[in-house]
Amino acid sequence: MAYVRPICIRCAIDAQPVRPYGAPLMITSPPPVQPTDAAPVLVLERGQDAVAVDNLIERAFGPGRLAKAAERLREHNHPARGLSFVALADDKVVGCVRQWPIHIGETPAVLLGPFAVDDAWRHRGLGSDLIRRACDAAQEAGHGIILLVGDDTFFIKLGFEPIARGRVTLPGPADSRRVLWRALKAGATDGVEGRVRVG
Repeated sequence: MAYVRPICIRCAIDAQPVRPYGAPLMITSPPPVQPTDAAPVLVLERGQDAVAVDNLIERAFGPGRLAKAAERLREHNHPARGLSFVALADDKVVGCVRQWPIHIGETPAVLLGPFAVDDAWRHRGLGSDLIRRACDAAQEAGHGIILLVGDDTFFIKLGFEPIARGRVTLPGPADSRRVLWRALKAGATDGVEGRVRVG
């Protein structure tokens, strides 16, 4: 179980801006992170974490991720302040999750993803901890819906549920079984439908 460091929202706002999506990125291959007995600490992503986060995502998903429908919702968009987190072990980024502002039809929502965990820390519950922390932060910030495209067998255990086919339309092809959402308020998804867009 990861330790969650209390969030200072002002520190998050004053942090360096996260690198704009699509800006040039120098991919490096750092030495493997060796797990320790100390649990990673979950903190808000800072500007100084951007390169390490992008490198971790690149190693986890490769360039093929750029062709996915969810990537169209990250282009010309920025991770939501106060809703994107990293897991630090010995001050190195070993996990990350980002969230982005979107609309489903006329309803504001949050897009969750990508999230990634360093190979050395997989199968230790860190991914679930990151998702739970991101969902808690979105709820605390007053958001009503989180949308994602991912493995239903993993995310259903974390409170997400499938969306009826045809109810939402992503900006590109996607397996409808992998399009999930989670209501953060009672009735938040009632009547919500339409095209998913940035903003």
